[in-house]
Amino acid sequence: MAEVLLGLGSNVGEPLDNLREAISRLSDICLISRISSVYKSEPVGFADQDWFLNCAVTVETSLTPEELLDRILQVEIAMGRTRTVRNGPRTIDIDILLYDDRQIACSTLTVPHPRMHQRAFVLHPAAEIAPDMRHPLLQTSIKEALNQLEEAEQVEKISAPAWPPPLRP
Repeated sequence: MAEVLLGLGSNVGEPLDNLREAISRLSDICLISRISSVYKSEPVGFADQDWFLNCAVTVETSLTPEELLDRILQVEIAMGRTRTVRNGPRTIDIDILLYDDRQIACSTLTVPHPRMHQRAFVLHPAAEIAPDMRHPLLQTSIKEALNQLEEAEQVEKISAPAWPPPLRP
């Protein structure tokens, strides 16, 4: 089983409900081990949109990275995700941030996520649940990456997890 760190974000409709639904759907795909608090963050890259709610989730899976990506994309589509504007508004966005200590670079997937170490909205929730997971290229832990970050965007913790992890036996 691989340990995978996922980042989730939403700013369309009811973002908190979208995060909860996405986590529930992910629990049908893999074993969820930890869920972070929810963080509110200003948009990055495309500023003319609502702020996001973000969280991080660690999962265990026997799926290959490509199979996991395919299943994640199915969740996004089922939840109404459309890709029209890069970094634009979205019902749900689920990113594979880390997949064990693997490095993957293909046309559909790059792991570790290429900008995760530059994004406060990724590092704050990730550091809460996986502070010691290591970035295989930078050789830094999530906590170290957060401490080194010169934050450009605002991130605010708004709540502890309001749901228990939907674990599967």
